[in-house]
Amino acid sequence: MTIYWLSLLGAIAITVLGETFLKMGAASHSFLRQLVDWRTLAGVALYGFAALLYMLALRRIPMSVAMPYTAASYVAVALIGRFVFREWLGPFQIAGIGLIVAGTCLLTYGSL
Repeated sequence: MTIYWLSLLGAIAITVLGETFLKMGAASHSFLRQLVDWRTLAGVALYGFAALLYMLALRRIPMSVAMPYTAASYVAVALIGRFVFREWLGPFQIAGIGLIVAGTCLLTYGSL
């Protein structure tokens, strides 16, 4: 696996972590407090770092291949929402996750 593929996987993982920190920061009592909460600031910083890794990945991985992989973050965030934050996933959400997985597989397979 090249540094570019590792950068892409790192960007996806760090995006999910950043989203998790943003959700934790949303527990603040007001929006202004949320903006300066350390968890919100960490989430924003992680998003920035993920963008840098994604930029590196795009140097050698075609965008038509790299972008479908980033959809994995939607699935991971939905699962974190369910199991960490106790958010509800109904049948439509589960079906949507299945469609994201299927679509990502089709796009990736068609790009290789």
